[in-house]
Amino acid sequence: MSRKLNAYSKMPDNELIAYYKKHKDKECIGELYKRYTGLTYAICLKYHKDSEKAREAVLEIFEDLIDKLLIHEVKNFKSWLFTVARNHVLLSFRSKKYETQFIDNYKKYQNDFMEQDKVLYPDYISNEKNYQELEKCIDQLKDEQKNCIVLFYLQEKSYVEVAEITGYTMKEVKSFLQNGKRNLKILMSKKNE
Repeated sequence: MSRKLNAYSKMPDNELIAYYKKHKDKECIGELYKRYTGLTYAICLKYHKDSEKAREAVLEIFEDLIDKLLIHEVKNFKSWLFTVARNHVLLSFRSKKYETQFIDNYKKYQNDFMEQDKVLYPDYISNEKNYQELEKCIDQLKDEQKNCIVLFYLQEKSYVEVAEITGYTMKEVKSFLQNGKRNLKILMSKKNE
């Protein structure tokens, strides 16, 4: 066992990754962890400004590598890992931002989502249960409708940005938004029956 670990420590990153892809030996990930924990921690700490959150992020990143390395072609592991770590941290910020802004943005665009109905006034959606119901309803939409609703209303992207991100035409974006709003209204009213 120690002979195998010693052999891994002498392998360059690209050979170690190729070996991992072929044999799925998680000790290869352990070797990459030894080599790049410091770098990954520094990246996470730069963004999080909290050592405990940075340590948690490092563990999550290396746990994700178990699957990511099997599907991605990695030419330069160090720069690829830098990008993966930065994206991981930024995505976690975006998720937290998404959670905190979700209700505010929903209230802001409530009239666009559905007609006013006494059950759908802002005070009705202010509690956590209704927030979760709304999320569940959005998740039930067709993918193209859900993507457009989330990008336009919750992430506050413009029609042009939504079209660029999704690859849909402007006409398709408007159609998916209109149909998504209608379907969301139907789903919400079924929840409240």
